[in-house]
Amino acid sequence: MAELATIARPYAEALISAGADAATVAQLHAVARVAAEPELQSFARHPKSTPEQVFDLIAAAAGQPLSVPVQNLLRAVIDNGRLMAVPEMATQAQALLDARAGISQARVTSAFALSEEQAAELLQVLEKRFACKLELIVHVDANLIGGIRAEVGDEVLDTSVRARLDRMKTALTA
Repeated sequence: MAELATIARPYAEALISAGADAATVAQLHAVARVAAEPELQSFARHPKSTPEQVFDLIAAAAGQPLSVPVQNLLRAVIDNGRLMAVPEMATQAQALLDARAGISQARVTSAFALSEEQAAELLQVLEKRFACKLELIVHVDANLIGGIRAEVGDEVLDTSVRARLDRMKTALTA
């Protein structure tokens, strides 16, 4: 959703500019999990719900005390009716924090679950291939049949059996 990304970007940048650290962004992720709940969205949109009630409910449901920057961000988001963008704000804030630390995310899709040893070996190979420090995020998709698909930034390394079959199909039908 490009609109949510556009809405979320200034909030995430403001939070990082205010000196947010990993703990602050972790709090924002906790708030984002709560804000993403359909029941909470419905409560927040209800005409009889006050912004303070919505804030108190989210703060209590987050399960941890919120820092002042997260509280201020949450109040601004609620006051501006942007609660649905909080999960995207957390994602963008994490990306900005990682970029500031020189870390990129490697989104890896594998046909099978990876053991810790396999993930560590794959991380070393990908860091060497992409020449940067990476944080590995692994998803399992049996449709790949075998192999992996790694995305780092706008680069894609696809060694899956599904991709090979698709290339063979294209070559045979061309």
